[in-house]
Amino acid sequence: MTSIIKRYLPHSLFGRSVLIIVMPLVLLQLVSAYVFYQSHWQKVSDRLARGLAGDVVAIVELLQQYPSREERSSTLSLASAAFAIEARFRDGEILAHVSEPRGSGIDEDFVQALKESLSKPFKVDSDTSDREVIVAIQLSDGVLEVVANRKRLFSSTIYVFVIWMVGTAMILFGVAAIFMRNQVRPIRRLAAAANNFGKGRDSPTFKPEGATEVRLAASAFISMRDRIKRQIGQRTDMLSGVSHDLRTPLTRMKLQLEMMGHAKGIDYLKSDVAEMERMLDAYLAFARGEGDETPAPTNVSKMLDEVIVQARRKGAIIDLHTEGDIVVPVRPNAFKRCVTNLVENADRYGQHVSVRAGRRGETVEIVVDDDGPGIPEDMREEAFRPFYRIENSRNPETGGVGLGLTIARDVIRGHGGDIVLGDSPAGGLRARVVLPI
Repeated sequence: MTSIIKRYLPHSLFGRSVLIIVMPLVLLQLVSAYVFYQSHWQKVSDRLARGLAGDVVAIVELLQQYPSREERSSTLSLASAAFAIEARFRDGEILAHVSEPRGSGIDEDFVQALKESLSKPFKVDSDTSDREVIVAIQLSDGVLEVVANRKRLFSSTIYVFVIWMVGTAMILFGVAAIFMRNQVRPIRRLAAAANNFGKGRDSPTFKPEGATEVRLAASAFISMRDRIKRQIGQRTDMLSGVSHDLRTPLTRMKLQLEMMGHAKGIDYLKSDVAEMERMLDAYLAFARGEGDETPAPTNVSKMLDEVIVQARRKGAIIDLHTEGDIVVPVRPNAFKRCVTNLVENADRYGQHVSVRAGRRGETVEIVVDDDGPGIPEDMREEAFRPFYRIENSRNPETGGVGLGLTIARDVIRGHGGDIVLGDSPAGGLRARVVLPI
């Protein structure tokens, strides 16, 4: 039952806030209407019905006390002038089909009042006219017909009350909606700024605003963003220094090895130095991440084409299919490094590689398939760990330091997306990149 109720409740903060304000207002209006009906409208209607019934009884009493034709005419004229009632006397007639008088709504009160104060047979007709109530009363020498305006049985305050009740409710609802929209707007801006920061995009115009609690949350976010940027900058500066310090001795070692000519074991040393340089480049690429590169609208289709052309020059067999131009704000160098790692990884362990890219709703999807040995399902998440190599499923002679997938996922997650490994239709590994637009 609770789940069914939750299904129909608003999911947004604005909708729930308005509901919190509107529900008490509606309940208040219902209680007010009930109290008004019980304590005011019903009492007023009863008094009006009794007043009209009293006028009718007074006319009947006057006709009985003054039965002559002249006196009867004066009594009927008095009823019209003093009581605002049109009265007619049909001499000698008999009221036919007299049954238990009944009414509905306000007419019921009037019928009840006539029963209590009038001992003569009577009929009440409230259906013939919408504006009048007709009462026929059987007297000893004829039938008295009284026609009264229906307004005498109805108080117009009911209309005034309903108009004021609905009008004030609509005004209060409008004011509440405007107020809550202004309160929710800073929260939406904070969410948008956090979302942009998670995708590697900056929000320079964002500033704390709104209620005190929202300002505190916005200030905490700005402080967190500045700390993260500062830490990234410090890490990048440190790695630049490490790169310079490590490359200098490696360069001296290479020069010394070249000067040693073709002595025994020199080729092995040169290979080791080259391997150290390659490993150093991989470590620095992983640690550097995206650095301070600014996101910019980038044609991903064109970038993929450039990556595939470079891979084909190295002898790779790759099929590329892109669904038109795909322009997404990314960090170009970092994103290109990510795609390059995925393509080179697939080419290293497979004979044939397939790359496909296209839009999928609010995301861009890039799929890289190979026909290599693949990765067991229970080890695919481990493959993203730094320096992790799956010796049983990958050829250890192909090289690599276990950072290709790690760097690729680090870059994509820095853009707010992710990389998922799966089974390729070609029998190897499938790397699926999902990037939010």
